[in-house]
Amino acid sequence: MSQRTHRVPSTPGRLVLVAVMALAAPSWTRPQAQTPAPQALGQAADAAAEPIFDGKTLANWQPTKFRGAGGVKVENGQIVLESGNSLTGITWSGPALPKTNYEISLQAMRVDGTDFFAGITFPVADSFCSLILGGWGGSVVGLSSINHMDASENATSQSREFESGKWYDVRIRVTPAKIEAWLDGRQIIDQETKNDTFDVRIEVEQSKPLGVASYRTKSALRDIKLKKL
Repeated sequence: MSQRTHRVPSTPGRLVLVAVMALAAPSWTRPQAQTPAPQALGQAADAAAEPIFDGKTLANWQPTKFRGAGGVKVENGQIVLESGNSLTGITWSGPALPKTNYEISLQAMRVDGTDFFAGITFPVADSFCSLILGGWGGSVVGLSSINHMDASENATSQSREFESGKWYDVRIRVTPAKIEAWLDGRQIIDQETKNDTFDVRIEVEQSKPLGVASYRTKSALRDIKLKKL
């Protein structure tokens, strides 16, 4: 027996009825929104840099115990390193840090003085290294040390002028293949790690595992961040 199909006119009332029926359908018959799985802190593919200085206290930091060091204080969202007889600095005392595949970024200023205002010591796999900004009389930039040669002697050594009272953006990236660094967005270090050894000068041993120091120079630091790659 043949079936006859009756075409029901589409009317505004029918459209409303269909919509109401759809809303009333059991939840298992409707597509469910997918909730993204939570990601571990710092482990997203494009993980944001995480502050490791709160702008108010030295939480997770401590003044480095350099002999003859100047004072260390927090004011106006900055860590101020007063000029000492030699080195003044801060050293990380918080949770364990990554040894590779990470970036450290900060802003640093030479407030007063003529020598390095930021000697940044950081992990490189199972060793450490320091990026020196403004050393050896105020202008030398480079890594200390590579194959026992410091920033004034090895292939990363370069000369740059630094203005007192100016903030400089610094970013350091460590991967298994390279140590890289940028100053105000311009790459200044591109050092392969293969076949080279890295260490720090004995004077900044106490900056390990992560620290920032100045030499007979008053400096200021802010916006210190860590990013896991």
